[in-house]
Amino acid sequence: MTPPLTRELLRRFPKAELHCHLDGSVRPQTLLELAREQGQPMPRDDAASLGRYMLVQDARDLDEYLQRFSVTLSVMQTAPALERIAYELAVDAHADGVRYLEVRYSPILNVRHGLSLGEAVEAPLRGLRRAERELGIVSRVIVCAIRSMAPDVSLELAELAAAYRKEGVVGFDLAGGEAGHPAALHERAFRHAHKHDVPCTCHAGEGHGPESVRQALHSCCADRIGHGTRIHEDPELLDYVNDRRIPVEICLTSNVQTHAAASYATHPFRLYYDRGLNVVLNTDNRLMSGVTLTDEYEHAARHLGFTFDELARVTLNGFESAFLPYDQRRGLAAAAEREIAALRRETA
Repeated sequence: MTPPLTRELLRRFPKAELHCHLDGSVRPQTLLELAREQGQPMPRDDAASLGRYMLVQDARDLDEYLQRFSVTLSVMQTAPALERIAYELAVDAHADGVRYLEVRYSPILNVRHGLSLGEAVEAPLRGLRRAERELGIVSRVIVCAIRSMAPDVSLELAELAAAYRKEGVVGFDLAGGEAGHPAALHERAFRHAHKHDVPCTCHAGEGHGPESVRQALHSCCADRIGHGTRIHEDPELLDYVNDRRIPVEICLTSNVQTHAAASYATHPFRLYYDRGLNVVLNTDNRLMSGVTLTDEYEHAARHLGFTFDELARVTLNGFESAFLPYDQRRGLAAAAEREIAALRRETA
């Protein structure tokens, strides 16, 4: 018998999250407290109102969605702030049933007040390690380059990712608005990352069409695709991604907010899963999207008809597609399989 998909059951699902932005996942109360400590203005004076303000409900596209990040970044310029925010994100993810978390952000955006790039990496890593010691959640960092910045900056960030590869950085990414900022311009950065054995993902097919995904795969040799919402517009590309088992990091709510998908019910996640693609569910930005990973699993069940067994496959995809050594991936996946089997027995 298939267990009923209650919200509590979905929360208890052992999950892996591979696409979660540090600067998009700050607690509203923490934003306020850090702003007061640092003398930074905030658009609202209480946590509830600030949370509502930061929730993006009126963006016309991806670029407008990204404008909210100026608020969070204004207080993410000190080592203690970065460490605290990373720690709290891991704590919140753990409460959401996440067993493995990859946190991504661009350290170049955190050095405005004098931090070095190294310090901007080391501080979040300290916060994530503290959460792992206290709670057992395994968390790692992905360093992001920004499409609108110069390719030389992207190369510097790829070098940074490589330098911290043995310290908790597990990947390199290219983020930011796609339209007018082709990934191919940043090819050197991806080549450097791969040369130094740093796995790569790339935001693509969210704010632009299938050609953006093609560049991420063929010019940048990305190992995973962030979002990939428009892959299906090119049937040959869809087959390519499927045949090579390239993981696609699905973010339902943010795709609806940025109009990459018209609604939950029409999101291609269902199509991708049915075609056999290696798909993983993620929050993208817990603050701006107002979601937990449990919410995203619930949206998949409610709007796209995902069953217990299908969501079990999706969550295992996450562990198996993590930017971790193979034995660690298999260990996390095996533990998740045992938890899922126990949930099935408990609720059957």
